[in-house]
Amino acid sequence: MTPAECIELCMKCAAACNACAAACLHERDVEPLRLCISLDVQCAEVCVATARLLNYPGEFSTTMAKFCSNLCRVCAEECEKHAAHGMQHCAECAAACRICSDACEAITNATVPSKN
Repeated sequence: MTPAECIELCMKCAAACNACAAACLHERDVEPLRLCISLDVQCAEVCVATARLLNYPGEFSTTMAKFCSNLCRVCAEECEKHAAHGMQHCAECAAACRICSDACEAITNATVPSKN
């Protein structure tokens, strides 16, 4: 996984999360979707921030990628609960989050250049 590939997947995930949050807000009963909407918005913001930092390889971008991986995983788990009830936008968001989580994890596991 290259940083450029991860950046692209982070941006795709951010778009999916934003679309999911917007679609959730238009559901008939929004109350059960509050956590999903909140996680979608947070995940989108973190994905964009991670994409920006990945342009500057090093300790902080790696730390951010790890955080992004974890948040994407949590967001995917929440979206999957609603996808199981037929919410296609949640299914699409969960899939994008899983892909992004795996990409960020791969970047995290890559060797970080030494500071010599």
